[in-house]
Amino acid sequence: MSVAFTKEGDSEAFAADLPDRPISTHPNLVTPQGLAQIEAELASARAAYSAAQTAGGAADGDRTAMARATRDLRYWSARRATAQLMERDPAKTAVQFGDRVTFEREDGRVQTFRIVGEDEADPTQGSVSYVAPIARALLGKDVGDVSPAPGGEIEITEIH
Repeated sequence: MSVAFTKEGDSEAFAADLPDRPISTHPNLVTPQGLAQIEAELASARAAYSAAQTAGGAADGDRTAMARATRDLRYWSARRATAQLMERDPAKTAVQFGDRVTFEREDGRVQTFRIVGEDEADPTQGSVSYVAPIARALLGKDVGDVSPAPGGEIEITEIH
């Protein structure tokens, strides 16, 4: 068949048809810093949406920018609406949401992670989501406790 008779998709229209960002089914627990991050992302999404509208929106302007701004606005609005601010209970000594925990692995490696909400988790920066397997192995444990975790047992050495 000749190329003249095939229809190439409109790449701009295709790019504008972005799927929604998946929203976790877990409760949206957040630290005070996580809540501030969500609010900043929501403000940024509102500004991007406003800028895309000003530029002409989907009809005349960059359809991809409008689609991305709309998608992000929906996501961050939903995350803000479901955010549950968690404060540490000072009466408890065991690992809680929001704590920074140092532990030693069987192979001698020592690691420290802060247990946070899903949107603020960044393992490269030392924070993991409370639904991550390592966080689940730590939550509710005290200094000196040994817990099974991915890759072998871990022993909690410090909660801060």
